[in-house]
Amino acid sequence: MGKPTGFLEYKREAPSKLDPLERVKNWQEFQIMMPEDKLQEQGARCMDCAIPFCQAGTSMVGSDEIGCPVYNLIPEWNDLVYRGKWQEALTRLHKTNNFPEFTGRVCPAPCEGSCTVAINDDPVTIKSIEYHIVEKGFKEGWITAEPPKTRTGKKVAVIGSGPAGLAAAQQLNRAGHTVTVFEKDDRIGGLLAYGIPEVKLENETITRRTDIMEEEGIEFRTSVDVGKDITSEQLDEEYDSVILCTGAQKHRDVPAEGRGLKGIHYAMDFLRGNTKSLLDSNLADGRYISAKDKHVIVIGGGDTGVDCITTSLRHNCASLAQFDINKEKDNDRPEDNPWPLYPLVYKQEDGHKEAAALQGDDPRAYKVMTKKFVGNEKGQVKEIHTVEVETVFEDGQKVRHEVPGTERVWKADLVLLAVGFTGPEQELLEQMEIERTERSTVNAEYGSYVTNNEKVFAAGDNRRGQSLVVWAIHEGREAARECDRFLMGTTNLQ
Repeated sequence: MGKPTGFLEYKREAPSKLDPLERVKNWQEFQIMMPEDKLQEQGARCMDCAIPFCQAGTSMVGSDEIGCPVYNLIPEWNDLVYRGKWQEALTRLHKTNNFPEFTGRVCPAPCEGSCTVAINDDPVTIKSIEYHIVEKGFKEGWITAEPPKTRTGKKVAVIGSGPAGLAAAQQLNRAGHTVTVFEKDDRIGGLLAYGIPEVKLENETITRRTDIMEEEGIEFRTSVDVGKDITSEQLDEEYDSVILCTGAQKHRDVPAEGRGLKGIHYAMDFLRGNTKSLLDSNLADGRYISAKDKHVIVIGGGDTGVDCITTSLRHNCASLAQFDINKEKDNDRPEDNPWPLYPLVYKQEDGHKEAAALQGDDPRAYKVMTKKFVGNEKGQVKEIHTVEVETVFEDGQKVRHEVPGTERVWKADLVLLAVGFTGPEQELLEQMEIERTERSTVNAEYGSYVTNNEKVFAAGDNRRGQSLVVWAIHEGREAARECDRFLMGTTNLQ
């Protein structure tokens, strides 16, 4: 715990950020580091709450909406920060989380929603403290390569270099196995690299960590599409075990009339193209979908939709709106969403604040359902026809009822579909004869992670469906543990 009376003496204070009108001029991260004395005060707010739901771990309490999936030892490193023991805090942080520099930037922080202080006050700033611990660790040179002292002679292939794949690879390497990570893109990181804009997670942050992992002995092979460039038979012959961490990148569509018009794109194609061009040429090569001077409509109210907003604004779009089919959330928790569940309340993300600063209002439109896309004589989308809907549950199923008289036409030159993913790509799974569930995800039980092939394991979004970075890290670590047990008969991995 921190200071026994800290939560009574100090109010929550989050790190400052650059003004929205300034930060939209570039692609750099914009959180400002807090002074250490202020961070120590924030760590002091962590109370002696007896049962720290923040770190309880969702599998322990039976809900995906409570606490930290990687079981971060939050009260311990909050106390260490309060006492100025930063290196010890980093050690405790790394004990459960391989990549706190990722989660400290992009995690929605379910831990804070489960903070005991949050019952009747603002929660402890867990996410920002985590971010500052690991950044201080890199700055002070405390984070260095730690190659294993001995090797087992076992070889493991990890397919996919997103957070699940990276976590699995690092854990297996620590156990002494020889690990090769295959990535079909030209950069390591999976959706960390190409699915999250640079303003939220700079590529340098990823390469800073993967460079250390290479020093530790992990081999990264990019631009290798497993199943095409390397067959499943070759994997079986060359490796003692395989962990599938391929993500869930099969897009969910909006099958409305006019869907085939030009100017309608999946959000991930928009984000990936932008980041690749930005990293390759600072957008000079023109190999991306530009929102410049266009009226942009983002369909989908989640984080990917917000990423499309931040990117479109930096392209200098003409206008921007985001459709959310759900109603606007209240400022207070609904009755069926009590503490310590993740709070389903109204909030403005950074992209919303930037759009509001530039346009004068929040870009979100609620309870909006797309009826059809309309194009011009050249087949280019020019407008979207929508209607307001009320969402109800009938016989346990979610049903949308249109509200008469709420039809509306929106001007649109660029439409970005950010309505999620339906599961992993199937080609490799079919080639490897891996069983799938009714949802098309890999059929591998939580906790064991083994597929119908005893030497093949699965972790992350391809097993559980689209989820959080922190869940991917958790599953990558656990799958590595079970893979190590399979290879050696026992395991010391946690």
